[in-house]
Amino acid sequence: MGKHHSPRFLAIVENARKQIKETTVDQIKSRLDRGEKFLLVDVREESEYAKDHLPGAKHLGKGVIERDIEVVVPDPTTEIVLYCGGGFRSALAGENLKKMGYTNVISMDGGIRDWREKGYPLTTK
Repeated sequence: MGKHHSPRFLAIVENARKQIKETTVDQIKSRLDRGEKFLLVDVREESEYAKDHLPGAKHLGKGVIERDIEVVVPDPTTEIVLYCGGGFRSALAGENLKKMGYTNVISMDGGIRDWREKGYPLTTK
């Protein structure tokens, strides 16, 4: 993975994961291939998103998602799939959206790293 995460950070991520729904990279790829409708949100930093992201993904960085989500997604029942680099930031963001009343939020475990490793398509547009 390349990054060493601190024990306290990992503890809050594990706690968040207990509170939210998670899915896999393969499940999201299959759903996209079938043309299923859901909002795909990249919660990474803007510079990471600009480098590459999943096709059709909207950018709402973890630092602003709680502030901006109600304008972008006014309906709290909208299905939202969040992803980041590996699944940690998306889990934390998902937990906060759940606290805000969003009832259909899913974090993509493995994030863009697993997506990239599987050779799935990425875009810069």
